[in-house]
Amino acid sequence: MIIPQGEYVYEVREQGDLIATETAQVSAARLSGVRRAADAAGNRHEVEATLDEDGLVRTIRLRYARGPFSRSAAYDALDDTLRGVVTAMGARNTVEVKLGRFREIDGGLIIFKALLIAHVRGRGQSRWTARVAVIDPATLVARSVKQSLYRVEAEPGTWLFEPAIGERETLVVDEAGRILSHRTRTGICTVLVKPPA
Repeated sequence: MIIPQGEYVYEVREQGDLIATETAQVSAARLSGVRRAADAAGNRHEVEATLDEDGLVRTIRLRYARGPFSRSAAYDALDDTLRGVVTAMGARNTVEVKLGRFREIDGGLIIFKALLIAHVRGRGQSRWTARVAVIDPATLVARSVKQSLYRVEAEPGTWLFEPAIGERETLVVDEAGRILSHRTRTGICTVLVKPPA
């Protein structure tokens, strides 16, 4: 495994107010996690993924729930394509997106960014641009998005991430590969409050 195994707990804050918590469990061949909103509506995004021997996502199952409404999705990474089915209110829609050359998949939790950075560091790169199959946490629909990531040489452990053209996020990563903090352009900050033991 290329990121430390165990349980991660993150707090997501906007202007200092807690808006959600993310908990993730990482093992050698499996990654699972849940993001729970702090408000009374309590929307929830759950992910369970299996990983291959290189730490790449092989299968991913997701569920989104808000009150009585829920939807689910199941995807498989086959060759150069991510194929899946999204189920909501009795309807089933098939989704197929092309994987990028590095076969990266983002399931909508911070732990997937840690996995991406670990793969980039494992290849000895300090700059990276490629397509990522990004699964929207609310709709569970995947799409292929060109993303960029590069290390800030003047600030050890700091990476700049561009999830889309015109957007920039800052990530602070420790030597082991744990994301300590993540800040978006809009000021939403995700902080690791309980690292794996």
